Amino acid sequence: MARFAQWLKLAALLGVAVAFAAIPLRQATADVKLPGLENRKGDKCVEDVDIIRRNHPDLLKHHRIETLRQGIRTTKYSLKGCVECHASAKTGSVASTKDDFCVTCHAYAGVHLDCWGCHASKPKAKSAPAADQQASPTMNPVQTGGVNR
Repeated sequence: MARFAQWLKLAALLGVAVAFAAIPLRQATADVKLPGLENRKGDKCVEDVDIIRRNHPDLLKHHRIETLRQGIRTTKYSLKGCVECHASAKTGSVASTKDDFCVTCHAYAGVHLDCWGCHASKPKAKSAPAADQQASPTMNPVQTGGVNR
């Protein structure tokens, strides 16, 4: 009987500990700000929003493979298209501040963004076409398409 009383005390103590541990967890998740995704310049996304939210990494990777390895160049799932549509009016970027489009969602999900090591997080500025583009003297023949100028 004494052993049963010890187990009962241990179970009660464990129950109290779990209850107290859950309180800060509930408070912490209640204070989490949901991502702000209002930046959008187009009429609609390339897919339904639920599909994009869940599958955009896979769609971007698939597009990358088709473009880089197979030479298929489309714009439907291009990162460039995403950046052009979702860049912030304040910063002109999707990833330069904590309030920018990509950063808010990735911070919420706890996912590290590594796209911007290679890709621009701001849309390319539209410039007037140059009448006669000449290669820089520092460019080698590979960079100029095999032509030395």
